[in-house]
Amino acid sequence: MQYATTLTRDPAATYRQIDVVGRSATASAAGLVQLLYEELVAALRAAGWAAENRKYAIKSDRITRATAILFALEAGLDFDKGGDVAITLARLYAGARTTIINASLGHDPAPFRDTADNLDEIAKAWRSISN
Repeated sequence: MQYATTLTRDPAATYRQIDVVGRSATASAAGLVQLLYEELVAALRAAGWAAENRKYAIKSDRITRATAILFALEAGLDFDKGGDVAITLARLYAGARTTIINASLGHDPAPFRDTADNLDEIAKAWRSISN
């Protein structure tokens, strides 16, 4: 982490980054997945806002973050133990990545918001499991 340089640029972003690191340090496995979903949905909603408001740097940053989180979620799947559920989630993550990448070429916020809404349903399930 680059605290000193980041602080001079965007203190709020630095705070959010420290908050995520702090929450992830003590989270259970289900809690970590829940945290990834929260960050993913937030990144997609921010990408939608940025697309709508022509904030291209923010849009690019949030798309990059969302894509990285989707890869992390997919990498964490256990296909031996997860069976059909793991296969279904892998397909969902791949489809979400495709949607996000295709939407990154335009200015329509709807694909980002729709994907965020769909993934937020799964996030709610994870919240119920980890609570």
